[in-house]
Amino acid sequence: MLARVLWAVFVAQAVAGFFVDLPYNYWLGWLPLLAALAIGAALRGTDERRHAPWEQDAIEVAPPVTGTWSALNSPADKVPSHGTHQLGQTYAIDVVAEPEAGARPSFAWLWPLARRNEDFPAFGAPLLAVADATVVRAEDGQRDHLSRGSLPALVYFFLVEGIFRSIGGARRIIGNHVVLDLGDGTYAVYAHVQRGSLRVRAGDRVTTGQQLGRCGNSGNSTEPHLHFQLMDGPDARTARGLPFTWRGVGVPAGGETFTVEPAGERV
Repeated sequence: MLARVLWAVFVAQAVAGFFVDLPYNYWLGWLPLLAALAIGAALRGTDERRHAPWEQDAIEVAPPVTGTWSALNSPADKVPSHGTHQLGQTYAIDVVAEPEAGARPSFAWLWPLARRNEDFPAFGAPLLAVADATVVRAEDGQRDHLSRGSLPALVYFFLVEGIFRSIGGARRIIGNHVVLDLGDGTYAVYAHVQRGSLRVRAGDRVTTGQQLGRCGNSGNSTEPHLHFQLMDGPDARTARGLPFTWRGVGVPAGGETFTVEPAGERV
């Protein structure tokens, strides 16, 4: 919390400096940023030690999507898959819908700056329960922003938007999401869910294959996709990531395309 406050102070005074003369030396304005970075580094070091990879077999669950998709940031390539153990992401995976070649817009260096979510086949795709479970968290009130699929948009994403989302905390990074209690100390997270698409609420019981909501582009996301992970607790801020494998699919590597045939949705 202190690190977030220091970030907010630094950003606020940087903005104020464009309009008024601050009543202290310019270099003093950098102290909040340096302190926030020092706190962040200390926390990351503690987090890396506390969240060392598990020495256990992967937990098998059903796939959370159907159709043809491609994997990104996969634990099949590296652990931690997203470069950090924070927020239970050690074995997390991102997947984007690829129903056919060219269906998903490619990265543009300068133009268009951003695209509508409807241009991406993942947007609105059903998200399915990976096991019989109880819903412990469900949120879908955050907006789905435009894609960040160009170089200028990506710079904005990392240098401006990312900072403010970090200040806002875990829910602003994860975006709209669902957390399922699978039993035996295992929890599944679906992040970046489409706004207003959830069919479940906390306390609901769901069965394998039941639709939970739809894929969106909320939170810290550059395009519509599903971020999926297993954890050993319901709160991503304190939980430890667990390895998974999808029944009939395994763990697709980054860039690998996989297809899941519909098995009959339960509603």
